[in-house]
Amino acid sequence: MIEIKNLDFSYKNTPVFRNISLSFQPGNIYGLLGENGVGKTTLLKIICGLQEPQQGSCTVDGSRSFDREPQFLENIVFLPDEVIVPEDATPAKYVQSLAPFYPKYSYNTFVHLMQEMEVDPMRKFSEMSYGQQKKSMIASTLSLGTSYVLLDEPTNGLDIPSKTDFRMLLSKRATEGTTIIISTHQVKDVENLIDPIIILSHDDVLLNADVETITRKLSFTYDMAPNPAALFSEQMPGGCLNVCVNRSGDETQMNIEGLFNAVLRNQQTIKELFRMY
Repeated sequence: MIEIKNLDFSYKNTPVFRNISLSFQPGNIYGLLGENGVGKTTLLKIICGLQEPQQGSCTVDGSRSFDREPQFLENIVFLPDEVIVPEDATPAKYVQSLAPFYPKYSYNTFVHLMQEMEVDPMRKFSEMSYGQQKKSMIASTLSLGTSYVLLDEPTNGLDIPSKTDFRMLLSKRATEGTTIIISTHQVKDVENLIDPIIILSHDDVLLNADVETITRKLSFTYDMAPNPAALFSEQMPGGCLNVCVNRSGDETQMNIEGLFNAVLRNQQTIKELFRMY
């Protein structure tokens, strides 16, 4: 389990996090959402030990992340948005260079994932499109067999069919007890995949809840006109999406973009609403 307690972090005089506490349980795919610049990537780096908290703590299975002990490193992997590889490298060579550090790595799993992503593992990265490179990195990452997988903007560069494949592959990994954290601002790409959902603002956590709790607290309805009481409304073809406080008790289908906008525009209201739960 990942535990973050009373964590502070700043870049020089710019606060990124102030006294935040979070935990991440096995078998879940967490969505770490927020606008650009709110600290999503920084939080992933703190979890995998690349950044040190200035106050508070971050531990993974009881080990302090920043200590980066061997047993910790072999059980966690972080895939950043951009990875630089030698021009003559192939996905097969790339993942083989990582394999000695990950005892649970499976070459068969790697080959299977590359087939699922429809990418040739023996083709040079320099000969691939950006989307093919991205799919190769995702396949390599998931083949390492770690219990913790941290993904930063993983759907950047993927076309629509590839995004569908990506969601399918991650759903399978979550059922194996893996803890997956996806950091993204492209919220639509991970709808129906992430649960729980964490939404960050500058130096704060605005929302940290599972989908069941969200739909119990908020309603997402499609009406003919904007609701004056809505936290967020958006005109759409054939009607209007309204995100409101759920006063009826009826559960509705969550719209993740509507949720995201409602949270950002009503930060104090959302914090108070979910603190009551």
